[in-house]
Amino acid sequence: MLEILFQDNYLVAVNKPSGLLVHRTELARGEMEAAVQLLRDQIGQRVYPVHRLDRGTSGVLLMALDSTTASQLGAQFMQREVKKEYSALVRGHVDESGSIDYPLAKLNEEKGRSRFKIEGTEQECMSHYQQLKQYELPLSVSKYPSTRLSHVKVMPEQGRKHQIRRHFKHVFHPLIGDTRYGCRHCNKTLREAFDPDLRLMLHSESLTVNHPNTGRELTIKSDNRGKFDELLTFIEPYRLNT
Repeated sequence: MLEILFQDNYLVAVNKPSGLLVHRTELARGEMEAAVQLLRDQIGQRVYPVHRLDRGTSGVLLMALDSTTASQLGAQFMQREVKKEYSALVRGHVDESGSIDYPLAKLNEEKGRSRFKIEGTEQECMSHYQQLKQYELPLSVSKYPSTRLSHVKVMPEQGRKHQIRRHFKHVFHPLIGDTRYGCRHCNKTLREAFDPDLRLMLHSESLTVNHPNTGRELTIKSDNRGKFDELLTFIEPYRLNT
């Protein structure tokens, strides 16, 4: 069963585990389980997804319980009225805070070609971040004698496809566990030292919207990060005094 973080007559939010699709897609025909179908069966009524999380991303996933509420929430996302906070573990040591202003193009959704961007479709894109902790592990990576990591809080302004993952790759601090945009050397080292099934280290910590029925600000949080927290515990002895 999915962990329900919030539910009323209009909305329901769950803590999506890493590895679970939000809904079934043509690119993953063999996958039988998805959050939309699981939640529908769990609560016994239709649900309407209003935003997406990557398959490997865990955390707050919000859905509406009727089409009108879904449209109202969708408008908030489109107009950038929703506040989003993510937790990520990245390669290297980042600045105390910063912003990544880098336009992103749409990706080719054709199976087998989805790694390629569509030229001429670039859109403005901004992600802000704050460094939380830094680490240096005594594990060699490629030609380097140690593994440097940063735990960061990320606040994306938009919700472009793979925005956080692509932005941190752009600034040479790819996310740990990212098999598409990440560092294969760093991932290999952490798989051998921590877990051969290393997951994407990206978690949707909180989502703040205006409730479509009451108009009041609603913040939904997810403190259960699963394997993400297990890795943070594993690397804690190597945290730097910053």
